Amino acid sequence: MASEKSFAGGCFCGEVQFEARGEPVAMGYCHCESCRHWSAGPVNAFSLWNPAALKVTKGAASIGTYNKTPISFRKWCTKCGGHLFTDHPTMGLVDIYAATIPGLKFAPGVHVNYQETVLHIHDGQPKMKDMPAEMGGSGVTLPE
Repeated sequence: MASEKSFAGGCFCGEVQFEARGEPVAMGYCHCESCRHWSAGPVNAFSLWNPAALKVTKGAASIGTYNKTPISFRKWCTKCGGHLFTDHPTMGLVDIYAATIPGLKFAPGVHVNYQETVLHIHDGQPKMKDMPAEMGGSGVTLPE
């Protein structure tokens, strides 16, 4: 029996460490204003996982949470401010920010909330107006 993949990750200072087991459900880029503002960048690279795949192995007491909307509970390290995850209860998934998992081969397959983009990316991947239909969005794609 093959062993399940495991990826180690953590915050900027190392206070919070975690393990992600298996594979992400999806990977891509979010272009919404909320993610851009939170990440302080023009896009957010996400990797969506089933919540059971994520285990905090160190520093759980140092995780802060803020939810601006009921669909996103953003988490960060209270020591260094390093961003960690976003729980998405309406989707039943957790976004483990791709940059926090150094061993994960990031393979984006979709752009979401592209109607809000400030950085057009020409990579041949689908550009969803908002979200895929199976995640509660319109399922409408936009041209590159």
